Amino acid sequence: MNISFPGESPEYRAARDRLLQQEIELRRAMEAVAAARRELPPGGIVPEDYAFQGVGANGAPTDVRLSELFAPGKDSLVIYSFMFPRHAGDERPGPATGQTALLPLAEGPCPSCTALLDQLDGAAEHVTQRVNFAAVGKAPLSHILTFAEERGWRRLRLLSSATNTYKRDYHSETADGSQMPMLNVFHRDGETIRHVWGSELLYAPADPGQDPRHTGTLEPLWNMFDLTREGRPADWEEQLHYS
Repeated sequence: MNISFPGESPEYRAARDRLLQQEIELRRAMEAVAAARRELPPGGIVPEDYAFQGVGANGAPTDVRLSELFAPGKDSLVIYSFMFPRHAGDERPGPATGQTALLPLAEGPCPSCTALLDQLDGAAEHVTQRVNFAAVGKAPLSHILTFAEERGWRRLRLLSSATNTYKRDYHSETADGSQMPMLNVFHRDGETIRHVWGSELLYAPADPGQDPRHTGTLEPLWNMFDLTREGRPADWEEQLHYS
């Protein structure tokens, strides 16, 4: 299919057609990576049935086991590790209002994780038609739920790992206790739950000028910037609020 847009020059069309071939190759590469991910050998068996704190059917806090995060007929589970508290050294402003604003900055939520969860809250209703999804913070459940209400999140399943070692075991927490924004995928086969994949790109060396992009294919925000003439801003980061 040959297309053109009003007012474009022959030079533009020739360059755009060359770029289109690159986009086709990128699509093929992304499909190949996805296929290779699906074909990984079985991952490690989860060492324990971690007990998280979550919200029960009656709205009260309750223990929720990892195994209980698998709904009937859905054998894949995606867990995003929400940096709440934020990473040490992150000095971006905290919330301007609400109960979360009363927390010390170091105990508050990460603005970048918050931006991603803002986006995933909209996707969660669609995602959970096929797979299980949860976001896990290390902060007390009451802090997480209060912030979710202040943020307007309505669809995310939110959990606290304050009393277990899930984050440490699955590389969402460093040896010194710093939180990391790891994404992990698990699969249930009968009574056995195995780890399938983790966003290890977070820890891989990045090329000059790049951030880790370990969850890059999930993020509408940064991918939309990539479509513009300006591209990704080099001197800008997500914030909890914008003036």
